[in-house]
Amino acid sequence: MNAPGSVLKQGRKWDQVLEGARTVFMRDGFEGASVDDIVREAGVSKATLYSYFPDKRLLFLEVAKSECKAQSDAAIQQIEGSGDVREALTTAAGRMVRFFLSDVGMQVFRIVVGESQRFPEIGREFYASGPQMVRDMLIRFLNRAVSEGKLQIDDVALAADQFPELCKAGLHMQMVLGLRDAVSEEEIDRVIDGAVEMFMSQYGVAR
Repeated sequence: MNAPGSVLKQGRKWDQVLEGARTVFMRDGFEGASVDDIVREAGVSKATLYSYFPDKRLLFLEVAKSECKAQSDAAIQQIEGSGDVREALTTAAGRMVRFFLSDVGMQVFRIVVGESQRFPEIGREFYASGPQMVRDMLIRFLNRAVSEGKLQIDDVALAADQFPELCKAGLHMQMVLGLRDAVSEEEIDRVIDGAVEMFMSQYGVAR
């Protein structure tokens, strides 16, 4: 596998390749997606695709980074515009849990973990594209809530790290390890509600 630095991020068909790849990956998953299907969907040649992405994993990770950034941007816009702490945390938890449990979320987790030791840049780039953005947003949001007397937190950075982990409770590990292949909306809601309740019980201000 080529290192991430070998990807050529230029060319007029870059967006076209990514959009075609996104369609195929979302439809067929990482393992099910073939290069032939991707070039057909994108309307480009294999030579063009390989000039940008010499490896299918690099193409998938680029799609995943784009998807993660889009999810993060949407979450940030919703959460930072909310004045209600519980409502904002519920929105954040809902987006996190559903992304963690999505096909893209699980596949990219496996690939990033599997490849980061050989190619640390993969992990750094993916972290910066979404998780770091969400962490920074949570820190800003929590600091504001503390300053407004809505939360009481001594270590805001730690609290911002804790919240996403609460959103992984139970279901994420089971899905990543292949112990099960689906979860219900009721189970997702249970994790979301539990994450918010646990967080608020620790950091909420008694009325």
